[in-house]
Amino acid sequence: MPQAIWNGEVIAEASDDEVEIVENNVYFPIDKVNEEYLQESTHTTVCPWKGTANYYHLAVDGKVNENAAWFYRHPSDAAQQIKDHVAFWKGVEVRS
Repeated sequence: MPQAIWNGEVIAEASDDEVEIVENNVYFPIDKVNEEYLQESTHTTVCPWKGTANYYHLAVDGKVNENAAWFYRHPSDAAQQIKDHVAFWKGVEVRS
């Protein structure tokens, strides 16, 4: 069962059939993410084929990992499978 872990806490956990893997990144359904650890970020980036990525900071036990989670609010037609999904990086351990 894939998990995303940071600062000793499970940030997201989903079954294999619930996650999407795109470009070696595991995208968790938003309803499988513990939203208490997410803080809105104004940071964005653009992927030529997925669209504009929006970010969350992770906040766990007083520590903040800025822009450590991303999602596509309005993914392109080619990336619709990751709509309402979140991926992680910047020290977040993703276990399969």
